[in-house]
Amino acid sequence: MSRDKIYFASDLHLGLPGYAESRDRERLFVKWLDEIKHDAQKIFLLGDIFDFWFEWKRVVPRGFTRFLGKIAELSDSGIEIHFFIGNHDVWMFDYLQDELNVVIHREPFTLLAGNTKVYLAHGDGLGPGDGGYKMLKKVFHNRILQWLFARVHPNCAVWIANRWSVSSRYSQDKPVSFGKKEWLYQYAESVLDKEYFNYFIFGHRHIPEVIDMEKGAKYVNLGDWISNNTFAVYHNDTIELKSYI
Repeated sequence: MSRDKIYFASDLHLGLPGYAESRDRERLFVKWLDEIKHDAQKIFLLGDIFDFWFEWKRVVPRGFTRFLGKIAELSDSGIEIHFFIGNHDVWMFDYLQDELNVVIHREPFTLLAGNTKVYLAHGDGLGPGDGGYKMLKKVFHNRILQWLFARVHPNCAVWIANRWSVSSRYSQDKPVSFGKKEWLYQYAESVLDKEYFNYFIFGHRHIPEVIDMEKGAKYVNLGDWISNNTFAVYHNDTIELKSYI
Protein backbone atom coordinates (compact mmCIF):
# COMPACT_ATOMS: atom_id res chain seq x y z
CA MET A 1 0.00 0.00 0.00
CA SER A 2 1.41 3.39 -0.99
CA ARG A 3 1.72 6.24 1.48
CA ASP A 4 -0.34 8.82 -0.40
CA LYS A 5 -2.64 10.23 2.27
CA ILE A 6 -2.23 13.16 4.65
CA TYR A 7 -4.04 13.14 7.99
CA PHE A 8 -5.10 15.99 10.25
CA ALA A 9 -6.27 15.90 13.87
CA SER A 10 -6.34 18.26 16.85
CA ASP A 11 -7.50 18.87 20.40
CA LEU A 12 -6.71 15.57 22.06
CA HIS A 13 -6.09 17.36 25.41
CA LEU A 14 -4.10 14.53 26.96
CA GLY A 15 -4.23 14.89 30.74
CA LEU A 16 -7.82 16.21 30.85
CA PRO A 17 -9.74 15.79 33.10
CA GLY A 18 -7.86 13.04 34.93
CA TYR A 19 -5.66 9.96 34.59
CA ALA A 20 -8.30 7.36 33.67
CA GLU A 21 -10.21 9.42 31.11
CA SER A 22 -7.03 10.67 29.48
CA ARG A 23 -5.54 7.17 29.30
CA ASP A 24 -8.62 5.81 27.52
CA ARG A 25 -8.49 8.67 25.02
CA GLU A 26 -4.77 8.15 24.52
CA ARG A 27 -5.24 4.43 23.79
CA LEU A 28 -7.95 5.22 21.21
CA PHE A 29 -5.83 7.85 19.48
CA VAL A 30 -2.80 5.55 19.39
CA LYS A 31 -5.01 2.83 17.88
CA TRP A 32 -6.04 5.31 15.16
CA LEU A 33 -2.41 6.27 14.52
CA ASP A 34 -1.50 2.61 14.22
CA GLU A 35 -4.25 2.05 11.64
CA ILE A 36 -3.29 5.00 9.43
CA LYS A 37 0.47 4.39 9.47
CA HIS A 38 0.27 2.12 6.40
CA ASP A 39 -0.93 4.84 4.01
CA ALA A 40 0.06 8.07 5.80
CA GLN A 41 2.63 10.23 4.07
CA LYS A 42 2.27 13.08 6.59
CA ILE A 43 0.37 13.65 9.82
CA PHE A 44 -0.54 17.13 11.03
CA LEU A 45 -1.51 17.54 14.70
CA LEU A 46 -3.04 21.00 14.91
CA GLY A 47 -2.62 21.94 18.54
CA ASP A 48 -3.85 21.19 22.07
CA ILE A 49 -2.61 17.63 21.82
CA PHE A 50 -1.65 18.03 25.48
CA ASP A 51 -3.92 19.80 27.92
CA PHE A 52 -0.79 21.20 29.54
CA TRP A 53 2.80 21.04 28.37
CA PHE A 54 5.88 22.86 29.60
CA GLU A 55 9.49 21.99 28.95
CA TRP A 56 11.87 22.72 31.77
CA LYS A 57 15.54 22.47 30.89
CA ARG A 58 15.82 18.89 32.17
CA VAL A 59 12.19 17.91 32.82
CA VAL A 60 9.05 17.37 30.73
CA PRO A 61 5.56 16.45 32.01
CA ARG A 62 5.04 12.89 33.17
CA GLY A 63 2.84 10.49 31.19
CA PHE A 64 1.68 10.14 27.57
CA THR A 65 4.16 7.29 27.03
CA ARG A 66 2.01 5.35 24.56
CA PHE A 67 1.35 8.42 22.45
CA LEU A 68 4.96 9.62 22.40
CA GLY A 69 6.19 6.11 21.65
CA LYS A 70 3.81 5.77 18.70
CA ILE A 71 4.89 9.17 17.33
CA ALA A 72 8.52 8.07 17.61
CA GLU A 73 7.71 4.84 15.75
CA LEU A 74 5.89 6.67 12.93
CA SER A 75 8.61 9.30 12.61
CA ASP A 76 11.33 6.66 12.53
CA SER A 77 9.44 4.83 9.78
CA GLY A 78 9.63 7.91 7.53
CA ILE A 79 6.22 9.48 8.11
CA GLU A 80 6.48 13.27 8.38
CA ILE A 81 4.93 14.45 11.66
CA HIS A 82 3.93 18.08 12.23
CA PHE A 83 2.96 19.56 15.62
CA PHE A 84 1.19 22.93 15.88
CA ILE A 85 1.34 24.93 19.07
CA GLY A 86 -2.10 25.29 20.64
CA ASN A 87 -3.25 27.50 23.48
CA HIS A 88 -2.88 24.61 25.97
CA ASP A 89 0.53 23.36 24.82
CA VAL A 90 1.90 26.79 23.96
CA TRP A 91 5.11 26.11 25.92
CA MET A 92 6.34 23.44 23.53
CA PHE A 93 9.95 24.28 22.70
CA ASP A 94 12.48 21.84 21.23
CA TYR A 95 12.12 18.56 23.17
CA LEU A 96 9.72 16.85 20.76
CA GLN A 97 11.62 18.22 17.80
CA ASP A 98 14.93 16.86 19.07
CA GLU A 99 13.61 13.61 20.53
CA LEU A 100 11.01 12.61 17.93
CA ASN A 101 12.19 14.51 14.84
CA VAL A 102 8.82 16.23 14.43
CA VAL A 103 8.28 19.66 12.85
CA ILE A 104 7.00 22.30 15.26
CA HIS A 105 4.79 25.11 13.92
CA ARG A 106 4.21 28.30 15.89
CA GLU A 107 2.52 30.20 13.05
CA PRO A 108 -0.04 29.31 10.36
CA PHE A 109 1.41 27.06 7.68
CA THR A 110 0.70 26.59 3.97
CA LEU A 111 0.58 23.00 2.75
CA LEU A 112 0.87 22.23 -0.94
CA ALA A 113 -0.35 18.73 -1.82
CA GLY A 114 -0.86 17.82 -5.44
CA ASN A 115 -3.07 20.56 -6.89
CA THR A 116 -4.40 21.49 -3.46
CA LYS A 117 -3.36 24.47 -1.35
CA VAL A 118 -4.23 24.24 2.35
CA TYR A 119 -4.05 26.86 5.10
CA LEU A 120 -3.34 25.27 8.49
CA ALA A 121 -3.44 26.75 12.01
CA HIS A 122 -4.64 25.84 15.47
CA GLY A 123 -6.85 28.91 15.40
CA ASP A 124 -6.61 30.51 18.84
CA GLY A 125 -6.55 34.31 18.73
CA LEU A 126 -7.25 34.51 14.99
CA GLY A 127 -10.03 36.66 13.58
CA PRO A 128 -12.05 39.46 15.18
CA GLY A 129 -13.06 39.63 18.85
CA ASP A 130 -11.71 37.71 21.85
CA GLY A 131 -9.53 40.63 22.95
CA GLY A 132 -9.06 39.23 26.44
CA TYR A 133 -7.55 36.00 25.19
CA LYS A 134 -5.36 37.79 22.66
CA MET A 135 -3.85 39.78 25.53
CA LEU A 136 -3.41 36.59 27.56
CA LYS A 137 -1.72 34.94 24.57
CA LYS A 138 0.91 37.67 24.56
CA VAL A 139 1.53 36.93 28.24
CA PHE A 140 1.99 33.21 27.50
CA HIS A 141 4.55 34.02 24.80
CA ASN A 142 6.49 36.49 26.91
CA ARG A 143 10.05 35.16 27.31
CA ILE A 144 10.56 36.75 30.74
CA LEU A 145 7.36 35.21 32.13
CA GLN A 146 8.28 31.85 30.62
CA TRP A 147 11.63 32.06 32.39
CA LEU A 148 9.91 32.91 35.68
CA PHE A 149 7.45 30.02 35.32
CA ALA A 150 10.38 27.67 34.68
CA ARG A 151 11.67 28.59 38.15
CA VAL A 152 8.52 27.07 39.72
CA HIS A 153 8.95 23.45 40.84
CA PRO A 154 7.29 21.12 38.28
CA ASN A 155 5.07 19.47 40.93
CA CYS A 156 3.57 22.84 41.80
CA ALA A 157 3.53 24.22 38.25
CA VAL A 158 1.72 21.22 36.75
CA TRP A 159 -0.81 21.17 39.62
CA ILE A 160 -1.63 24.85 39.08
CA ALA A 161 -1.93 24.42 35.32
CA ASN A 162 -4.16 21.35 35.61
CA ARG A 163 -6.47 23.00 38.15
CA TRP A 164 -6.84 26.05 35.93
CA SER A 165 -7.40 24.01 32.78
CA VAL A 166 -10.07 21.73 34.29
CA SER A 167 -11.87 24.65 35.90
CA SER A 168 -11.83 26.62 32.67
CA ARG A 169 -12.84 23.75 30.38
CA TYR A 170 -15.69 22.43 32.52
CA SER A 171 -17.13 25.83 33.37
CA GLN A 172 -18.02 26.22 29.70
CA ASP A 173 -21.07 24.88 27.92
CA LYS A 174 -20.63 22.50 25.02
CA PRO A 175 -19.32 24.58 22.07
CA VAL A 176 -21.95 25.64 19.56
CA SER A 177 -21.22 26.52 15.96
CA PHE A 178 -21.96 30.04 14.78
CA GLY A 179 -21.51 29.01 11.15
CA LYS A 180 -20.30 31.85 8.98
CA LYS A 181 -20.31 34.13 12.03
CA GLU A 182 -17.50 32.09 13.58
CA TRP A 183 -14.44 34.26 14.18
CA LEU A 184 -12.24 31.62 12.58
CA TYR A 185 -14.47 31.49 9.51
CA GLN A 186 -14.31 35.27 9.24
CA TYR A 187 -10.55 35.07 9.55
CA ALA A 188 -10.45 32.52 6.73
CA GLU A 189 -12.55 34.87 4.60
CA SER A 190 -10.08 37.71 5.19
CA VAL A 191 -7.18 35.47 4.08
CA LEU A 192 -9.15 34.27 1.05
CA ASP A 193 -9.69 37.88 -0.05
CA LYS A 194 -5.90 38.21 -0.42
CA GLU A 195 -4.77 34.73 -1.42
CA TYR A 196 -6.56 31.65 -2.69
CA PHE A 197 -6.58 28.40 -0.71
CA ASN A 198 -8.65 25.32 -1.52
CA TYR A 199 -9.05 24.49 2.17
CA PHE A 200 -8.68 26.22 5.53
CA ILE A 201 -8.18 23.72 8.35
CA PHE A 202 -8.32 24.70 12.03
CA GLY A 203 -8.70 23.11 15.44
CA HIS A 204 -9.41 24.96 18.69
CA ARG A 205 -13.21 25.19 18.57
CA HIS A 206 -13.92 21.46 19.16
CA ILE A 207 -16.69 21.60 16.55
CA PRO A 208 -16.37 19.22 13.58
CA GLU A 209 -17.75 21.02 10.55
CA VAL A 210 -17.18 21.85 6.89
CA ILE A 211 -18.52 25.14 5.48
CA ASP A 212 -18.48 26.10 1.82
CA MET A 213 -16.77 29.41 1.06
CA GLU A 214 -16.56 31.64 -1.99
CA LYS A 215 -14.49 30.61 -5.02
CA GLY A 216 -14.98 26.93 -4.17
CA ALA A 217 -12.85 27.01 -1.02
CA LYS A 218 -13.87 25.15 2.13
CA TYR A 219 -13.55 25.92 5.83
CA VAL A 220 -12.85 22.81 7.94
CA ASN A 221 -12.81 22.58 11.72
CA LEU A 222 -11.37 19.30 12.93
CA GLY A 223 -13.47 18.97 16.07
CA ASP A 224 -11.74 17.11 18.92
CA TRP A 225 -10.95 13.76 20.51
CA ILE A 226 -12.84 14.47 23.73
CA SER A 227 -16.39 14.15 22.40
CA ASN A 228 -16.17 13.61 18.64
CA ASN A 229 -13.05 11.58 17.69
CA THR A 230 -12.90 13.35 14.35
CA PHE A 231 -10.10 13.87 11.84
CA ALA A 232 -9.59 14.94 8.23
CA VAL A 233 -7.80 13.10 5.46
CA TYR A 234 -6.37 14.34 2.16
CA HIS A 235 -6.35 12.04 -0.85
CA ASN A 236 -6.37 12.83 -4.58
CA ASP A 237 -6.84 16.59 -4.08
CA THR A 238 -9.86 16.14 -1.81
CA ILE A 239 -10.08 16.58 1.98
CA GLU A 240 -12.81 14.81 3.93
CA LEU A 241 -13.81 15.15 7.58
CA LYS A 242 -14.35 11.75 9.19
CA SER A 243 -15.17 10.19 12.55
CA TYR A 244 -13.23 7.34 14.14
CA ILE A 245 -15.46 4.72 15.80
